[in-house]
Amino acid sequence: MSSLFERKKIVPRYKIIAYIMVLLGVAIIAKATYIATAKRDYWTKVADRFKRDSVDVKPVRGNILSCNGELLASSLPEFKLFIDFKAGGEEKDSLWTEKVDSICMGLHEIFPEKSAEEFKRDLEEGRQKQSQHWPIWKRRVSYDTYMEVKHLPLFNLSKYKSGFHVEEFNARQHPFGSIALRTVGDMFGAKDTARCGLELTYDSILRGKMGKIKRRKVRNKYLNITELPPEDGADIVTTIDVNMQDLAERAVLDELKLIDEKMGTASMGVAIVMEVKTGDVKAIVNMIKCEDGVYREVRNAAVSNLMEPGSVFKTASIMVALDDGVVDTNYTVNTFSGVMDMHGAKMRDHNWTRGGYGVISLPRTLEVSSNIGVSRIIDEHYARNPEKYVQGIHRLGLAQDFKIPIHGSTPARIRMPKKNSRGQYVNWSKTALPWMSIGYETQVPPISTLAFYNAIANDGIMMRPRFVKQVVKDGEVLKEFPPEAMMGGKRIAKMSTVKTMQTILYHVVSQGLGRKAGSKHFKVAGKTGTAQVWAGGGKTSSYLLSFAGFFPADAPRYSCIVCILKSGLPASGGGMSGVVFHQISEGIMAQDIKRRADDARDSLSVLMPEVKDGNLLAADYVLKHLSITPTTNWSSSLTSNPIWGKAKTSSKSISLTQSAPTAANVVPDVEGMGARDAVYALEHRGVKVYVEGRGKVVSQSLPPGHVIKKGDVCRLKFDI
Repeated sequence: MSSLFERKKIVPRYKIIAYIMVLLGVAIIAKATYIATAKRDYWTKVADRFKRDSVDVKPVRGNILSCNGELLASSLPEFKLFIDFKAGGEEKDSLWTEKVDSICMGLHEIFPEKSAEEFKRDLEEGRQKQSQHWPIWKRRVSYDTYMEVKHLPLFNLSKYKSGFHVEEFNARQHPFGSIALRTVGDMFGAKDTARCGLELTYDSILRGKMGKIKRRKVRNKYLNITELPPEDGADIVTTIDVNMQDLAERAVLDELKLIDEKMGTASMGVAIVMEVKTGDVKAIVNMIKCEDGVYREVRNAAVSNLMEPGSVFKTASIMVALDDGVVDTNYTVNTFSGVMDMHGAKMRDHNWTRGGYGVISLPRTLEVSSNIGVSRIIDEHYARNPEKYVQGIHRLGLAQDFKIPIHGSTPARIRMPKKNSRGQYVNWSKTALPWMSIGYETQVPPISTLAFYNAIANDGIMMRPRFVKQVVKDGEVLKEFPPEAMMGGKRIAKMSTVKTMQTILYHVVSQGLGRKAGSKHFKVAGKTGTAQVWAGGGKTSSYLLSFAGFFPADAPRYSCIVCILKSGLPASGGGMSGVVFHQISEGIMAQDIKRRADDARDSLSVLMPEVKDGNLLAADYVLKHLSITPTTNWSSSLTSNPIWGKAKTSSKSISLTQSAPTAANVVPDVEGMGARDAVYALEHRGVKVYVEGRGKVVSQSLPPGHVIKKGDVCRLKFDI
């Protein structure tokens, strides 16, 4: 009786315990399922941050340098700032309560866009949530800014006491701003992934190799043990000359803006400068008008733009005829009144409304860029055998694949006549040859056209366009890319043909349509080009204006091509692209004049020269070579770095005073600076700059101390 009583009393208790355990098991399974699905990403990130046994260590990406060793692209550390509210325990909590107002006020001074009250509300929210990875500032910051935050109260303690910690990134910086950006290349935001240009082509060299760190737990602490150190990327030395690049960009932009204001709408401007003997690309400009009306480098049209080249192609046509011996410089051709029926289609010269040129010599056909003259010469001598003409064009190297080390580059497309089994042409018409001879029916990128003109300047030797000279690391040259002659070093034509063409191209500038590309100080040779770009329905939508040539013509050192795409009339290759060529060539030759600095000293003068504010190192160098020792307030050990400051001139002395550094997100005081220093100081901080006048800065639209925001524009007024 007693045992039955006990059984009735105990069994229900066991059942209750069993039910509880079943429910507990179900809850555990449900929670595990929830964590494994809905919270999977969160806990995976936590595990990656705290519990990995092996951690990848990123190497430092190599630099991209100009031909003179100046930085075009470099990796600098950037940081995201966080706080762990669980670190530090009660000691941290008491310090937080005591110092939170000072911390928020300090953060406001470092990041003025956000008030101290907003910082406090945001941080208190993270503290209530007991977040272990709460962002202090949502954007990345530079090392200098990181160190400013690091010195605030509480944050200056170790991360285990304060909870202040960071994530470090290798950010790609361009010290010269957007200069040659599409050629140098860029990276995809926070990812260590190359996007375009040389960054993409030489990514494996620049990237380096990942390192490995093992994490070992010792006495409840993790120690990092380097298993495989990272191998930093190597640097590449390009052929780009920063001064020539800056000069070319400004010349192209000035002409594009002038066209927009007075002569229609310009949509593209391209310029390439090449060194004749080596094929080194010293400057390459690709300005494309974007939807907001601003010109930017969004596409490398200089190496990828396949368009009909127009009259700059006539040089090749005449060279083929001269080299084949079917004509000579005494050959004459009748261009009639400037209009001629060519196999059922009208061929016109640019002056057809004024009666044309009549009978002219072969050299004159290029000097005045006669469509009828060139097309008649080629059609009369190659109509029965067009293959021979096209083979001659290929012989000149215009169809060469230069294997340009820039993604998207494309060789020229020059159609070769083909026949079917019955001997009939399947891809050729009677009008194809005359129109091809004047630059239509073909597609040639600007870089290929320039390489051809460069070969004429180089006595017929065609050089492969070179963008990179060396791969270097820690001062040691790992790989050389020497200048390379195409076609095994053979001339593109007979020496007599090349010399004849050099003379004709000089006459195009001295007495033909290319006068505006010329200079009073040295000889220029080249050819103009104006090609109609046809839209649907047979209507002309725009014009491709070109000028290709070399200088000095009597001892060629540089070749250059300028292409402008614009809508509407007027449209002149010589009057528009030729003007840009003139500006570039004169600027380069002026920069190339090298004299001793002390030659500028006037022995009879007792006056001190006026020195502009800005980077004072150049001024200090020149003054000392003029036997003037300025007074400076910096240590000689710092003179390898840029020194920004003010210059003051009196009748007997000059003082150069270093100014306190300006934060990276604040507009500096540039009044008194020259254009180069002022523009660099502002554009280096992400401010778009417009200049007016010349001399030194007398006013700036954004005041010193203004906190820089995205899209800020500063207008600088200069006066002498």
